[in-house]
Amino acid sequence: MRHQNKGRKLSRTASHRHATLSALSTALLRHKQITTTEAKAKETRRVVEKLITSAKRQSTHARRLAFAYLRDKAAVTMLFDEVVPKIGDRPGGYTRIVKLGTRMGDAAEMAVIELVDFNESQVTKARPRRASRATAVPSVSTPMLADDNEAEGVDEAEVLEATDDVTDESTEDEATDDVSSDVTDESKASEGDEDEAAPAV
Repeated sequence: MRHQNKGRKLSRTASHRHATLSALSTALLRHKQITTTEAKAKETRRVVEKLITSAKRQSTHARRLAFAYLRDKAAVTMLFDEVVPKIGDRPGGYTRIVKLGTRMGDAAEMAVIELVDFNESQVTKARPRRASRATAVPSVSTPMLADDNEAEGVDEAEVLEATDDVTDESTEDEATDDVSSDVTDESKASEGDEDEAAPAV
């Protein structure tokens, strides 16, 4: 009988079990979520929560203890610089285990273990209140009317531009006509003067 012997042996020797939990803890701190068997997930939770609680002190001694267990500088850096500032305010319960059912092949119970504040889908957000139907009933034809008006506005603008071009051309024609009429008037006047100045024979 295993009286007062906590924990799971995981069918491993002590050194093998220590290496397995160290690797799982490192993977969880690096990726924030891992899939493993339910027994390994529960044992990993015991290790990771103690590491996070120790890391909340932000001391050199706590950093050295974490490295002694994890043996991974990148994981230790992520633990102290990324994980603790985000979930350090919690008094515990830094991880979540979600059961997935049995695995094909050996029917092992599978589970997902994750850090609670790093799962965006589980973070509770204030949902916007839905407006009541009586107060806000959008009309179906409103967007169509807006599009039609916009299209009509574009057509009118094109028509106005075309008429401006026509009027500009007509004013240019009128100006040329005025100039030609002035020239003809001047030539007639000069001919009349010549006739008056010519001596009578």
